[in-house]
Amino acid sequence: MPETFDSRPRFDTVLIANRGEIATRIQKACRELGLKTVVVYSEADRQAPYGKTADSALCIGPSSAAKSYLNKDALLLAARLTDAGAIHPGYGFLSENAAFADAVEKAGLTFIGPSASSIEAMGDKISAKRAMIAAGVPCVPGPDTALADDPAAVERLAREIGYPVIIKAAGGGGGRGMRVVPEAGLLQEAVALTREEARQAFGSPSLYMEKFLQHPRHIEIQVLCDTHGNAVWLGHRDCSMQRRHQKVVEEAPAPGISPDVIRPVGRACVEACRQIGYRGVGTFEFLYEDGAFYFIEMNTRLQVEHPVTEMTSGIDIVQAQIKVAQGDPLELAQADVRCEGHAFECRINAEDPDTFLPSAGIITSLAFPEGTGIRVDTHIHAGYKVPPYYDSLIAKLIVHAPTRAEAMARMREALVETRVDGISTNIPFLRALFEDGAFARGETDIHYLEQWLKQRRAP
Repeated sequence: MPETFDSRPRFDTVLIANRGEIATRIQKACRELGLKTVVVYSEADRQAPYGKTADSALCIGPSSAAKSYLNKDALLLAARLTDAGAIHPGYGFLSENAAFADAVEKAGLTFIGPSASSIEAMGDKISAKRAMIAAGVPCVPGPDTALADDPAAVERLAREIGYPVIIKAAGGGGGRGMRVVPEAGLLQEAVALTREEARQAFGSPSLYMEKFLQHPRHIEIQVLCDTHGNAVWLGHRDCSMQRRHQKVVEEAPAPGISPDVIRPVGRACVEACRQIGYRGVGTFEFLYEDGAFYFIEMNTRLQVEHPVTEMTSGIDIVQAQIKVAQGDPLELAQADVRCEGHAFECRINAEDPDTFLPSAGIITSLAFPEGTGIRVDTHIHAGYKVPPYYDSLIAKLIVHAPTRAEAMARMREALVETRVDGISTNIPFLRALFEDGAFARGETDIHYLEQWLKQRRAP
């Protein structure tokens, strides 16, 4: 049964345990709901603009994320010092850390996200797959059990699944802890390497094996659940444009997928949320190939790409997330969800457009487009110093239009009008990508961008 915490006091102050554009985004949502905000920052982010517009701002440590944004004790102390009643983790950092969510709740505060038990269950890819199978969510071929230590048993399983297979860390994520094995002769070495990588990166050597799909697309379904047993899904996204397993461009809806095909999958996701008592926002990630969906993982947090779903659904996902954390029931049923038009999001990163090496430094001037169907989520400004210590994302450019072709044309023009001077950015790379014919036709998969980049670099 879904857990509830409706008897808890409603909070009026939210501590934002994050930085950059998402800190600005959460602050905006809180302000529109009449809530006060507390911003925490590292020494490197002392001049960040969202700190100046918050009701309170505290430095929680040096530039290193391990000593600031990942410091659980410092964050809880900051909440106590500022009388914050809730903590919003944003994405990244501690957003999917079950121990932190548990510590927040034990401190008498509200964690704006799912329960620690949900985070833990979905964070382990084996238990997540088991829960999805039980709820009728389609999964990639392969068992919902950990890989055995016996080499013979591993080889037998690979033969049953059929090559190529992929070895994954049970506690992995972010594109780490996985290896594709095209043939039997490479299996044991891949298992040994991935097991050690999993041990070092995630604290557990547990692995699992699945069929490796050759030309899939990456499709996501956004869900929103309250503490009263209500759950809805907010359409779907295509996040296939990836480089080294990191998303570069996202769009909603995923092109070329019939509503009749996606609808039962969305319903199954909602049913899975009810079965595990999930609360808040979450994202089911699938591989889609030859008309079939295969569950790969659930992200138990707000996604970087949530704006494309907001633009097509008309729903403020961050505000809805906060209201659910207050114990409010959802304000809409599934029949009320109407996704219209098409949206794209480009991640603008402080990096070289050819080598993709990070580019820190001072932004001397910048310009962002304005107009109908254009949205920019960012925290940067002229004079802002991009620090070298964190993720390179500095802005998200989002467009919306009635059709995919119109949205693509709008994004092309918006990218032409976008300028960030003083540092290198990936804007030239994004401009070139939106001129690509296969991308314009929706004829891509998760491997397409890597192949496209290789062709561009070829002499």
